[in-house]
Amino acid sequence: MWKSFFSKLKESLTSVLPVGLIVFVLAMTPLVELTRQEIIVFGISALLLIAGIGLFNLGADLAMTPMGHFIGEGLTKNKKGSVLLLVSFLMGLLITVAEPDLSVLAEQVSSIMNGSLLLVTVGVGVGIFLLLAVLKIIKRTDLTRLLLFFYLAMFSFAALLFSSGKGDLLPMSFDSGGVTTGPITVPFIMALGVGIALTVGGRHANENSFGLIALCSVGPIIAVMALSLFSKGTLEYNIPNYSMEAVLEEGVWTKLWETMLEVGKSLLLIVVFFVVLQLTILKLPKAQLISITIGILFTFLGLVIFLAAVAVGFMPVGYKIGTQLATYDETILTVICFVIGCVVVLAEPAVHVLNQQVEEITNGEVTRRQMMIALSTGVGISIGLSIIRIIFGFSLLYYLIPGYLISLGLSFFVPKLYTAIAFDSGGVASGPLTSSFILPMAIGACVALHSQAEVLSMAFGIVAMVAMTPLITIQSLGFRSVMSRRARSNAAMKKILAADDEQIIYFD
Repeated sequence: MWKSFFSKLKESLTSVLPVGLIVFVLAMTPLVELTRQEIIVFGISALLLIAGIGLFNLGADLAMTPMGHFIGEGLTKNKKGSVLLLVSFLMGLLITVAEPDLSVLAEQVSSIMNGSLLLVTVGVGVGIFLLLAVLKIIKRTDLTRLLLFFYLAMFSFAALLFSSGKGDLLPMSFDSGGVTTGPITVPFIMALGVGIALTVGGRHANENSFGLIALCSVGPIIAVMALSLFSKGTLEYNIPNYSMEAVLEEGVWTKLWETMLEVGKSLLLIVVFFVVLQLTILKLPKAQLISITIGILFTFLGLVIFLAAVAVGFMPVGYKIGTQLATYDETILTVICFVIGCVVVLAEPAVHVLNQQVEEITNGEVTRRQMMIALSTGVGISIGLSIIRIIFGFSLLYYLIPGYLISLGLSFFVPKLYTAIAFDSGGVASGPLTSSFILPMAIGACVALHSQAEVLSMAFGIVAMVAMTPLITIQSLGFRSVMSRRARSNAAMKKILAADDEQIIYFD
């Protein structure tokens, strides 16, 4: 186990180091002025982030992934379809309500929408769509058709929201889909899909195991749009106090305790539900239960350390970097945000879980390296484009409508496996570091370039962009694979046709 832990620490060091280096380099230039206290706290937070990601990834391997797999496999083997669907809905609801990413977003928009109501609404949206995703696996329904239908419904709700005069809530609604699929949700839901798909079987079992994250990202968007349509009250957005002094005055131990309660609540809901299923249906052996218990402890410690480090060190620094770069030069702001976007995805815990499962399911056809390059490029482009939108002040829909049209169009020309992986990757790429570092950075840039009144419509939406661009980059990877295979086939056929007839041996 220690060997596995040190291996995970090495991976997390490689992930966090680029982000940390960029911040420290910026602090040594005239572009960004950070106090000595901010640099020291950020450095300590980065070290804690490395430990947190390492512990979380080990815990996900030992607990979250096996739990999802056993539940999916066990309920499917028992042929209790109604129980499987009910469990899928309840697990989707419970995991989402306790997802740390969503809590971060809810806290940042609490001035315009009740946080508890937002959490429950998003949870119901995920629960319903996880149920639909499980039905998709059992019925072996084509993912592209489902995505076309639900994205059409999503943009219909967007049109209603826009026409009702609440268009400023659109970016936040789209962001809710990105933050929902975070470090707790992704390992569990992906493993649930694998367990069900492999048990159901069929020629395309591996392909059918993907797509759950994609559908579970659509549900919250539609749910929050529906909630926004009926919401009453002011749309005046109040910026949270992002200063590091405010966080330190509140107390690091206070923040740590709050994070422990938040993560403990989230994992407790999952554990209780798993225990009920273990006693009634699963009945796993003692050795597996011990392994899962140890994994849950590692997951708890990893997430507490990760989220506390992000809240104390990364969120204040992200806001300050955005504000100061925007004041200095808009072009430099765009370029640096693109670079930060390329490396920040490396530090997202759920990305490593996805990449590992993709490599295993595809038997190495899609490697972790290919996935990471495609995700890194996509996230970098999305954040760069979001900063351009903040600078010029135009609607998020100018990006999302053509972006999703391209994504859905590519789905007709690439292998279905690539489409499923791509749409899952979109939800996974937008994790806790995106909502706790990139979003405050965008808010800071928006305040510096415009005003506090524009934050809701201009700064929000960056998480939605992070969730969208991997759909294009990863499917482009699949399109290149198809074209390369076709080119090799055509070249081989030309050689056959150009061969000298005298070299052909005829048998009588």
